[in-house]
Amino acid sequence: MNQILINDTTLRDGEQAAGVAFNLHEKVAIAKFLDAIGVHEIEVGIPAMGEEEIRAISAIRNLDLQAKLLGWNRAVISDIEASIACGLKRVHISVPVSGIHITAKFQGQWRVTLQQLRDSINFAVDKGLWVAVGGEDSSRSNESFLLDVANYAQEWGASRFRFCDTVGILDPFTTYYKVKRLVSALFIPVEIHTHNDFGLATANALAGIKAGATSVNTTVNGLGERAGNAALEEVVMSLKRIYGVNLGIDTPRLLELSRLVAQASGSTVPPWKAIVGENTFAHEAGIHAHGVLQNPLTYEPFAPEEVGWERRLVVGKHSGRHIVSNVLQQHGIFLNSEETKSVLEAVRQESVEKKRSLTVQELLNLAKEQQRYSHAIG
Repeated sequence: MNQILINDTTLRDGEQAAGVAFNLHEKVAIAKFLDAIGVHEIEVGIPAMGEEEIRAISAIRNLDLQAKLLGWNRAVISDIEASIACGLKRVHISVPVSGIHITAKFQGQWRVTLQQLRDSINFAVDKGLWVAVGGEDSSRSNESFLLDVANYAQEWGASRFRFCDTVGILDPFTTYYKVKRLVSALFIPVEIHTHNDFGLATANALAGIKAGATSVNTTVNGLGERAGNAALEEVVMSLKRIYGVNLGIDTPRLLELSRLVAQASGSTVPPWKAIVGENTFAHEAGIHAHGVLQNPLTYEPFAPEEVGWERRLVVGKHSGRHIVSNVLQQHGIFLNSEETKSVLEAVRQESVEKKRSLTVQELLNLAKEQQRYSHAIG
């Protein structure tokens, strides 16, 4: 597992999310940030899309980044020529491998599929390019046919094969079995590419790695087509904290990267989103908040600073006296037990009315009202 490579495809598969369109400045900024935090490889886009895409990819190439850059192509010579026009030295060639896709794209003529793949790989290799091949819809392909395609790709000069769960239909157990079989049949590395249609993209990506895949596709925030892809921040932190594998990624900057991509994509990150969601290290429930005040490990799997966050104690409907007292004391307000109880009751009532937790200022206002009331009747 210590040899795992992150191949981030935010700029390709991420941008293919409905309604997302990065401009040149945004693409460059995202690429620079991915490189700065130590991402190993970046799938920079689809050169065959035209001049605007070629300009953006060329601009990224001219940055002289440490990360390896990869262009995505169909098994079409003109696609690869477009990658060359961008100055790319590494190409990914995608080919359909399921009956569903071959029927839709090649009228069921699987021999034509293989011929185009062979010609494309030969052309790319002759041009001195490093070639990866992706089996589109690998998860729904006939297993024997998938192995044949992967072995042919290897024989023709591919340096890596991508197993794609294109419509996110696998669970981790099936992913492990399928990827393990592929890894056992090849001597070139296998890459795992997962989608989140059933909310299993990260779990399936980890299962693929467990099965022997040494490269994994991710996108920042899980951005991507339909329900998205395996999230970079989730995969990196899962490997780091669950499996003890440090990939050399600067994880304290993950939050900053998340916000950059969220802004560029025009998509907000749900508060409960793993690793980078606003509520990830926010504690409101009384038992939880009290536990965290005693020892953060009671209700946190790792320190918030490890991914760029700070711990927040939130006052709302589910809060208890400990959190109310703690927040007030941080602002120089010390209440007795009865006053704290009254403030807590007011907090719960106002939280229900407002349908949210309260701001610190709203809590302070309630406390000051309670103090005035206590002085008036005192």
